[in-house]
Amino acid sequence: MTKFELDRKKYWIKNIRQVNSPNYDDRPSNFDISLVVIHGISLPPGEYGGPYIDQLFTNALDSSKHPYFVQIQSMKVSAHLLINRSGVVTQYVSFDKRAWHAGESEFQGCRDCNDFSIGIELEGSDDDSYETIQYERLSAITIMIMKSWPSVTPERISGHNDISIGRKTDPGPFFDWDYFYNLLD
Repeated sequence: MTKFELDRKKYWIKNIRQVNSPNYDDRPSNFDISLVVIHGISLPPGEYGGPYIDQLFTNALDSSKHPYFVQIQSMKVSAHLLINRSGVVTQYVSFDKRAWHAGESEFQGCRDCNDFSIGIELEGSDDDSYETIQYERLSAITIMIMKSWPSVTPERISGHNDISIGRKTDPGPFFDWDYFYNLLD
């Protein structure tokens, strides 16, 4: 399994692809990282590859490239990480900052999950299974996060759908939670 190493001074994972998103701000001073939120994303919906996720997270999405992009072009969103279909990991926001990934959300009675979570996007959709390499990278990164922030435990890993009930469906019904949790052991 691939191992990931955190640069503890900059809060970026070493030796991975980095694309700086402007869509973040400071975490509240009274919050510790204690949650990982798993998302699924594809742009355009149901299509994989291409530059569009990077463009969305850097406010550079060209609405003339696809009709769906007109709806989302003005959104200011990001995630800490993306794991694409072939397992390439991209970091957009340092872990000590609040990426704008969860939106209106609540986990175990705590609202505004962006304040205390790390958001990880998997390139995928509600209609497809995720790739084995994505699970392998996700589990290796999650293990690194749990070692760096002991407040993150397997019980504090959630899908976007579970913290934004009725509003979001990702990572979707094809995300294999049992397989993922087994990789954490």
